[in-house]
Amino acid sequence: MAKTSKSSKTDNKRPNVDKIVKKVNKEFEKTSGQIERLVDDAFKQLDSLQNQIQEPVRKLMKEIDELREREMKRFHDELDRRMEEFQKIQDSVMDRLGIAQREAKRGQEAVTKSLEQETRKTAKTAKSAGKTTAKTASKAGKKTATKAKSGARKAATNTSASARKTGAATKAAAKGNDLSDLTRIKGIGPVTARKLQGAGITSINQIANPTEAEQEKLNQFSSMKGFSNWPDEAKKLIG
Repeated sequence: MAKTSKSSKTDNKRPNVDKIVKKVNKEFEKTSGQIERLVDDAFKQLDSLQNQIQEPVRKLMKEIDELREREMKRFHDELDRRMEEFQKIQDSVMDRLGIAQREAKRGQEAVTKSLEQETRKTAKTAKSAGKTTAKTASKAGKKTATKAKSGARKAATNTSASARKTGAATKAAAKGNDLSDLTRIKGIGPVTARKLQGAGITSINQIANPTEAEQEKLNQFSSMKGFSNWPDEAKKLIG
């Protein structure tokens, strides 16, 4: 009788345990679902946050690239301008050195020639005046030599001045008639002139009255400073 009562109590407790387990499982599944939804929401927010961060970063990188390109272009333009100025200074120095050397050589030749002429003249005079005393001849020789040196210096000075004027006039005339010298056009330096020649523009006529093909070549230099004035300047030079 006692065993039956105990067994009956155990059977009554089992349904209660099953209910508790089911309830716990149900709550666990419910909690798991909530956790999964929270995790999904967190990932969505993280993706949105990444997009919000990446967009300004991409924009910033684009602005940096544009700024770098502008600065590189400005640097190259400044470098070209400095190179043109340096080329002009170098050409001017070389021209002056060449002129100075030619003038010195001509002056020296003029002095030597003048001294030779005066020496021959003095020797001839001394020979014809053989009856003159040695003292008088010596004084005359010194006076003649002094006069010869003075005359040589004056002749050298006049010759040098004349050579400078003649050389400058010749150079100006040659440069004034040279239509292949693109640097005569205002705004075109030596560096730009070489670039134009490399593109096939070798004459001022091609800039003043370009063909369609030549105009297309010239348009490659439209970003250069003063480009729009080149044709008018070229026409002025042609006349």
